[in-house]
Amino acid sequence: MLFVENQVAILKMNPINADLSEFLEPALAPLIKAGFLRIVPGDSEVGQYPCNHPLVEAIHITGSGAAHDAIVWGPGREATDNQKAGKPKNKRPITSELGGVGPTIVVPGPWSSADLHFQAEHVATQKLHNSGLNCIACQVLLLPKRWPLKSAFLQQLRRALASSSPRPLYYPGASARLAQFQSAIGAPADAQPTQADQCVVAPFDARADSGVESFEVFGPAMRATELDAEDAESFLIAAVEDANRKLAGTLGANILIHPKALGRIGRGRFEAILADLRYGCIGVNAWTGLGFLSPAATWGAFPGHTLAAVQSGIGFVHNTCLFERAQRTVIEAPFKPFPRNLLSLSFTLLPRPPWFITNRRAHGLGRLLTRFQYKPPFAKLPRSFFNALRG
Repeated sequence: MLFVENQVAILKMNPINADLSEFLEPALAPLIKAGFLRIVPGDSEVGQYPCNHPLVEAIHITGSGAAHDAIVWGPGREATDNQKAGKPKNKRPITSELGGVGPTIVVPGPWSSADLHFQAEHVATQKLHNSGLNCIACQVLLLPKRWPLKSAFLQQLRRALASSSPRPLYYPGASARLAQFQSAIGAPADAQPTQADQCVVAPFDARADSGVESFEVFGPAMRATELDAEDAESFLIAAVEDANRKLAGTLGANILIHPKALGRIGRGRFEAILADLRYGCIGVNAWTGLGFLSPAATWGAFPGHTLAAVQSGIGFVHNTCLFERAQRTVIEAPFKPFPRNLLSLSFTLLPRPPWFITNRRAHGLGRLLTRFQYKPPFAKLPRSFFNALRG
């Protein structure tokens, strides 16, 4: 809003991350001193004040669909009446980023034991990064029913999930949403995650009508689903259709595909299938969280939602290239990490990513990368790269 729409802005922090204000304020000090920006703490009542103030002309919200609807339509019965009448209580233009049920599509292919191990850690990271309290955490895993390596992959995934360090459910309502997920899939009472089992994973035989595809759990829980298909291409088509039709939201989707499977499908055909996947960010062998971290990328839901059916939101943010009518961002990474990728003639220098929950050097590497970002002399790069390789 500040730069693209030429509007001064109030940034109302969520109480959960209000402590970040002490870092944001010095970073954005020139804008604050010039009177273009104010950062304020407070609860939902504080947030309601600017949303209804006569001097406020536009709103952007990051949060839940319920919070969005309360702003647009009003509270309780009033909201129901306003929605039926199609008359928003708050008539200001509003954009939003509201999360959703994130899928990860595992395309069948000739994965090695090392591939199974690495990509299982990849999916575990998509789920358990930040305790699963991410708007684009993987919630539904779409697997090929006939894939001979399916059981081996799930075994590696359970190992990666169970071996992760304990992560607190710090976000309000997380425990209640986990209980809702557990009840929906018919899981036993002891299915809550513990230090030995960091994530609730619904089995294939969980109730098909459980409804976990229609609400964002926003916590450490996921469901694995099988789709029957003859080959990689037909499976990918079926998975795209399933995600578009069944899953709530359109914020982010992940695809894991072996280079040989991609080669058999063909790059042109693969991109044509990808074009049918209606998500605002698609990660090919990469977590969509990287799309969020890339300032040049657009970040938001796939276009088409409305105030009455907002799902993952309306509009997009970031977008430093200032594209006006973007549909989506697609990010792609190597299927194999460095140096193992060299054996398949893929010449990239990406080792096990530092954001993986299984990275053994994540804490030290994070400090090194932060220092490099602050003062980027290239003399610091070898030490960072050495620590990345050891991760």
